[in-house]
Amino acid sequence: FIEGRRLAAEALRSDIVIDECLISDEFNHGELIGAVRERTKNVSVVADRLFKTIADTNEPQGIILLAKRPEAMTVYPAYQRTKVPIVLFLNEISNPSNLGAILRIAEAAGVVGVIVSANSADAFSPKAVRAAMGSSFRLKIRENAEFDEVIAWAMEQRLITTAADVSAKCSYTDMDWRQSRLLIFGSEAHGLSEEQLANVDEKLLIPMENSVESLNLSVSAGIILFEAKRQS
Repeated sequence: FIEGRRLAAEALRSDIVIDECLISDEFNHGELIGAVRERTKNVSVVADRLFKTIADTNEPQGIILLAKRPEAMTVYPAYQRTKVPIVLFLNEISNPSNLGAILRIAEAAGVVGVIVSANSADAFSPKAVRAAMGSSFRLKIRENAEFDEVIAWAMEQRLITTAADVSAKCSYTDMDWRQSRLLIFGSEAHGLSEEQLANVDEKLLIPMENSVESLNLSVSAGIILFEAKRQS
């Protein structure tokens, strides 16, 4: 479910299959409609009052695409050395807007791929897709992964498993991000369990002033990933 002008344009930039397009009778962006018609013959114009009942946002922009979900990865992202040699693992991230924002950051930073655990938000829900602003159409994403399986895969790939943890002693700026890593973020509410942290090679934190306990998860991901990009 892809809603809005910008997201529709991002979908057209990708190779996802567009099944259908719904347009409000007040929508007047002819160039965009023309581009959509090149990808699907199923373009329907509906009354604006009806369109508003279909849309997922409070102030719809007049265009919705219904597309096939990118094919689910049945294996983990094929690891290869890249400029930012990081596979991102999001474990039980419940907020779809946070998840989508992190996907956008991950693409901007240039990570190898993203693994999303079971019991996380759907990476392709309308809210997550809007927050990702097209990145979910292009990133290598594997969903519904189990924590232990991901750790075992990382060991096989010789990735250093690295987790963000507020009780860690090492700052994210003191780490060598040119090394190949699996970077793990736990849930917004409770992070990673003690048992999960015990299976991680290295732990890091973002030093903060004035007794601030934590940052928004997507903000933390952005700070760390762009430090990795800076070092590359």
